[in-house]
Order: sequence, then structure tokens, then C-alpha cells
Amino acid sequence: MRELTGFLRGINLGGWLSQCRLEKEHMDSFIQEKDIQRIKSFGLDHVRLPIDYALVESEDGTPLPEGYRYIDNCMDWCEACGLNVVLDLHRTYGYRFEEASQCRAFFETPALQERFYALWEKLAARYGSRGHAAFDILNEVVDASVTEAWNNIAAKAVSHIRKYAPDTWILIGGANYNHICSLPTLLPPPDDRIVYSFHFYEPMLITHQGAYWSKGMPADFRASFPLPAREYITLSETKLNGKFGGFCRLAAPDAQNEELFLPAFEAAVSVAEERNVPLYCGEYGVINNADVSTALAWHKALHNVFEKFHIGRAVWSYKEMDFGIIDPHYEEVLPRLLPLL
Repeated sequence: MRELTGFLRGINLGGWLSQCRLEKEHMDSFIQEKDIQRIKSFGLDHVRLPIDYALVESEDGTPLPEGYRYIDNCMDWCEACGLNVVLDLHRTYGYRFEEASQCRAFFETPALQERFYALWEKLAARYGSRGHAAFDILNEVVDASVTEAWNNIAAKAVSHIRKYAPDTWILIGGANYNHICSLPTLLPPPDDRIVYSFHFYEPMLITHQGAYWSKGMPADFRASFPLPAREYITLSETKLNGKFGGFCRLAAPDAQNEELFLPAFEAAVSVAEERNVPLYCGEYGVINNADVSTALAWHKALHNVFEKFHIGRAVWSYKEMDFGIIDPHYEEVLPRLLPLL
């Protein structure tokens, strides 16, 4: 399988220019050049930079030039210390993954799609000449029923981007929350600089235990890793009304650690090899509700799988966002965690 050289081990800058109040005080302070230098000291090779459309354009589409300064700064800081950048459009006008049930119109309305293409043309024109940049065209298409529409939109987005960035890597993820099992449904790669992207938070009853935003997840639910797949299925059925454990049915009942992950990854790699595309995991991580021993074990198992198949990835997330790698939760074990990213 092709390798995404230069984007093998990274970290997300979540909560800086996306999923937050885009206010000057916050954006000036949340991530600074010293943070980028610290990330470089971790031994990583890139950052994934989520941005919202509202950073660079108002609701009526009026450009907000000042917003580009923060992207420019990140690009400059990363270039200065030898880090690459995945520029991720986390929210576009008409589509927010957190409100996907209210955003079906994006996949049915040409005007919303044209605005999406226009924004990517602006981003590509500004950053396509940056040799250390890659583009992740949209974060987490949630609804699996829009797969065909999304494939058509993604193909058109690639053609718009290519006007200004003929050689930039373009990352495209599938529907159903960008799940690894959705990769076979993706469009055939339009050119040889396409990457198939996915996010990995499985099993969800580990990575999202007690998550306040996950419907049906009790705030006090806790589970440890590793356990055999059958025990996670039992926990799902007895404690979570059958939710958050379905992924474990892909593996043998006694599978645990990396063996729990391998069936899904082997299928994804097969697709990637058949279509001659690299794979990239744009998000993965364990919520800070989990005890650190569980988080370390989960990261170690997933790290082994990433290394086995030479898959690039970016952990979620550098700070805060309930998954912060540099937060107090991980302070005592950070030297043990960093080599597992």
C-alpha cells in the first residue's frame, strides 16, 4: 500500500479555529508558535488544522480576510520547524457534522455546494503552493444515506481544487462518521494524489465512555481496555441498550488488543491496495474520562496496527476538547504516551 510520507504521525489542533467561539482573544492565545515547536519536540511530523468556514467568511459569504492570518501563522510556524499541515474544513456553510440531521439540504442544494467549492478554491489558491500542506475537504459526513451525493460533491470539489493545487494531497473520507468500514463506498480516486481518510474511535464504549454529547451514553459509564470482544458486546447489551459495541462483532469473540482492530483494518487496506491510494486516520483518541492505563493500552494496540500497515494519522487532540494530550490527565504518563501516537 502507498504511504503518505510526511503525514505519518501527527496531532490535531482542535478547538483553536473550529468548534469554538472564533474570538480574537481565544484565537491569539489558544495555539501559539511555542505550541508548534513543542509538537515538533514530540517527534511528530505534522499537525491537522481544523477550521470552520466562519473563520474566513461571514454567514452571507462576505470574506473575512483577518481569519486567514491564523491559518497563515500556522503554516509559517510549521514550515519553520519542519512540520507538515493537513488543512481540514471542519464545518462548511450549510453543514455541521454535530447537526448532521438538520443539514441534509447541503447534499441536495446546488447553491450550498457551489459555496463549498468556492471556499475550497480560495483555500487552494492561497495554500496550494505550500509544499508542506494537504487538504482534508470535509470533516465527518455523518449520514450513510447521502453516500452517492457525497461522492459526486467530493469529485467536483477535487476538480475545483486542482485548478490551483495540481499536486497537493487531497483527503476524502466516507459517510457514516468517516468510519473505516465506509472506505469501500468512496469514489474511485480521480487522480494519483488522493488519500482515503477515516476516523477511528472504536470501540466507542471505550473511547467515548461517559461522553456527555453521545446520546445513550450514561455519564457514569466506565470500561477498561483490553478485554475480549465478547465482553464488550455483553457490556453494550446489558449497560448501553446495545449501543457503542457493534464494531466488536467484526472480530472473533476472544479477540483483544490489536486483534480487535485487525479485521476492519485489513479490509480497509485491501481497498486501498486495490485502488492504489494511501490511507490516513484524521482522528483517533480516548476521552479523558477513561483511566490512563486503559488509554495507554488502547493507544499501544492501535499504534501497532498503524505501524503494521504504514498508515498516517493524527491523534485528537493537542489540548482540551475532552481528549487533550497535554492536559493534566496525561501529565504523569506523557513520556509513555507520546511514542504511541
